[in-house]
Amino acid sequence: MPTAAAASGSLVAGYVVARETHVRALGGVVLAAAGAWCAKRWSARAGRGRSAALVGVYLAGFGLSHPLARRVGAWPAVLGAAAASGGASWLLADRRGAPPPG
Repeated sequence: MPTAAAASGSLVAGYVVARETHVRALGGVVLAAAGAWCAKRWSARAGRGRSAALVGVYLAGFGLSHPLARRVGAWPAVLGAAAASGGASWLLADRRGAPPPG
């Protein structure tokens, strides 16, 4: 499974779980589990440095989506964070011909 799909999908899924259950911590569990899986795959595919950068993009997308949601709405903020994380994942870890680790 491409990490881009897991990274972007888990940001959306985490939001949906938190929203529908009214338990934000459950959304956090989704994000933590998927983020850990992605970090492991990123490290194996792209090296530790790129993996750290991708974890940063993932966490920044999650964190920045909250204040952004106040300006543009929840769904646009979540989808923007998902697109950024998925795009970075594809570019740095998933795409064929991506630069080798190191």
